[in-house]
Amino acid sequence: MKDGSRIRTVRFEAPVYIADLHPFNHLLFVASLFEDQPVLVDISSPKSIKRILPSTPLRPVSEDADPAVTAKQAAQDAKQSTCVTIFTAFGNHIVAGTSKGWINIIETQSCSTIHSTRLCNAVVILIRLANNGRDLLINSSDRVIRTILMPDLSQLGIDLEPANIKLQVEHKFQDVVNRLSWNHVTFSSTGEFVSASTFMNSDIYVWERSHGSLVKILEGPREELGVIEWHPSRPMVVACGLESGCIYTWSIVTPQKWSALAPDFGEVEENVEYVEREDEFDIHPAEEIHQRRLDQEDEAPDVLTIDRLKAAADGDDDVDSFHMPVLLDISDSESGEEIVAVGPGTMRKRSPGAGRGEGERDGANGSRGQNRGRRR
Repeated sequence: MKDGSRIRTVRFEAPVYIADLHPFNHLLFVASLFEDQPVLVDISSPKSIKRILPSTPLRPVSEDADPAVTAKQAAQDAKQSTCVTIFTAFGNHIVAGTSKGWINIIETQSCSTIHSTRLCNAVVILIRLANNGRDLLINSSDRVIRTILMPDLSQLGIDLEPANIKLQVEHKFQDVVNRLSWNHVTFSSTGEFVSASTFMNSDIYVWERSHGSLVKILEGPREELGVIEWHPSRPMVVACGLESGCIYTWSIVTPQKWSALAPDFGEVEENVEYVEREDEFDIHPAEEIHQRRLDQEDEAPDVLTIDRLKAAADGDDDVDSFHMPVLLDISDSESGEEIVAVGPGTMRKRSPGAGRGEGERDGANGSRGQNRGRRR
């Protein structure tokens, strides 16, 4: 990659569908060929070593199966071809998709199929692996995009047996209205979203995996788009135009929030003329600034003076103003009513019948006591 020089050239007898490098060994790759068996190629030696991979799915063996049906299935499986192959996250296994909708998991070391699952009856066009190494994204010719949950294949022989491998379909994404086909599909960097470019269309569809719903349709160029990829760490999507070869980019434009720089920053809708103070940007010693703060703390705040309205302060005496009457000291009240303390710092007027009620209750209690004395 430094100088762009070519290390090795490997020729095949058929056109290549797709090739994928081993995640840790750049001298090992797998290639899917047109109408031919896939090949695992090792170029570590001067002469390339090619190992043919099987395309026939692994079917469960049943003793009660009809021999005629078994022979017919074997003849049909022999006609299958592998269209796409990729390595798993650790490179110990290869995931292959066939022309009949089968997904084969092949062991890299032995080149043998350990599990097969049929997803659909159409051709598997593309298989993508998420960054977590456990989620598969499969595009097929039946115009349906599927997300597959795959078990941890690194635990084979430890906590997982080949017979217990199960590929579970999580979501199916499709355009039910227009029945669009998909050129290319990809996961987002976090695996939370799925995006796809459309056939004979310039739009990019984006779905979210939590609920499987369509969240956005990206529009932009007028030409059909091919390969689409997400940025590994940023919310950015790039796609390649099929006609012009231009690279188009979609991203989220984040507005600048100046208030996040400092708590005293204020955002304005338009430019405002600012008049700075004479000593606003003067540099003062730290001791002097500290002493000013101490002096300001010693000043007693004025809570008794009522400020005038701005219009009246500017000299406009025609403005009718209303001031809410404020009684700063309750003892200065001109009312003759008695004030009762309800709580600390809380006062209220005594109700009109409060004293009379207490006197009547006292008199009633006294009369009841005298009556009890007479009866005795």
